Amino acid sequence: MPAFRWEAVDVQGQVRHGLLEADTPRAARDRLRADGLTPTAVEDAPERGAPLAHTRLPAAQVALLTRQLATLTLSGMPLDQALLAVIEQADDARVVAVATALREHIAAGEALPAALARYPRSFSALYRGLVSAGAETGRLADVLARLADYLEARAELRQKFVVALIYPALVTVIALAVIAVLLTYVVPQVVSVYQQSRQTLPFLTQALIATSAFMRATGWLWLLAGAAAIAMFGWASRRAAFRMRWHAFLLRRAGVGRLLQSLDSARFASTLAILVASGAPLLRALDAAADVMRMGPLAAAARAAGTLVRQGVSLSRALREQKVFPAVLIHLVANGEQSGALAPMLERAAAELEREAERRLTWVAALIQPALIVLMGAIVLVLVLAVMLPIVTMNQLIR
Repeated sequence: MPAFRWEAVDVQGQVRHGLLEADTPRAARDRLRADGLTPTAVEDAPERGAPLAHTRLPAAQVALLTRQLATLTLSGMPLDQALLAVIEQADDARVVAVATALREHIAAGEALPAALARYPRSFSALYRGLVSAGAETGRLADVLARLADYLEARAELRQKFVVALIYPALVTVIALAVIAVLLTYVVPQVVSVYQQSRQTLPFLTQALIATSAFMRATGWLWLLAGAAAIAMFGWASRRAAFRMRWHAFLLRRAGVGRLLQSLDSARFASTLAILVASGAPLLRALDAAADVMRMGPLAAAARAAGTLVRQGVSLSRALREQKVFPAVLIHLVANGEQSGALAPMLERAAAELEREAERRLTWVAALIQPALIVLMGAIVLVLVLAVMLPIVTMNQLIR
């Protein structure tokens, strides 16, 4: 539906302006008159934000933008002035462009949630939903502050994950590259000397020669098969049934499953805490919190819990009946329901689950690193033995 920029005079004689969606300019004037306004100008509004619709702000920049808006609006500054201050302080050109466009939308009469909806790649559905709940309840500044805390905590946790896993990933990549070079180039050069001696080679050396020849002959096939497997997995991951089975498989793994359960439950509790604290109805908050969960079985369990709450069951009992949520979340929710402080208890549960996830991540990383070193050391040992055994055999024959 096209949009029109309008200017009108109200019954007190004050000039008002804004943005209105209508089929035709005449329909826009009729709507303004129905609202008690006398239109003085109705013009086609250009489609603003289209060039920026596909812009994706980094998560750190979104968190910083949210924190700045929260601080400025909590001090009593109007939203358009707060956006102007953000524009003046921003160093990233993308942030300047998006904040400028948002300020233009708001100056034209749009609400902040509608303006954010123009940039879905930068502001997620959860972000827009929380801002909308805050705008409806008149607690936008508080919601922005809580949302900034949420985004900063997610960014910090993500950084800890990257730092913990980057060393094992680098060790694995470098070790695989070294082994590939040894098998395809170094080993054939060395064992060719043994083959020319026409001596019977040890079994380990023969196996190494066969493996090297196989890798040189079929290496490109393995690369092609790996790329095809990745592409097929990506295609299959778009199907809900496959994602559900894959997520269920991961959740059943002893170490990884508990880690993923803690992370998703913390995300659920944080989202629910923000929505409940902002005054959103519990049923709506449960629906929104279930949508942000990444693991299919846990999201399905959250929706099932929401169905039970609609039927009059308490939230703690509904979560307990799903038998997939951590006990700490269920107990703290029960305490929050009894004390009437559900939002603080949900925040405490989220913090506790995040700490548990960090502990499990540290344990997994501490287990992976020595296991990789031992595995790569064993592979190198086999390669060295396969190369050295013929030399030892020749020395024994000479003696």
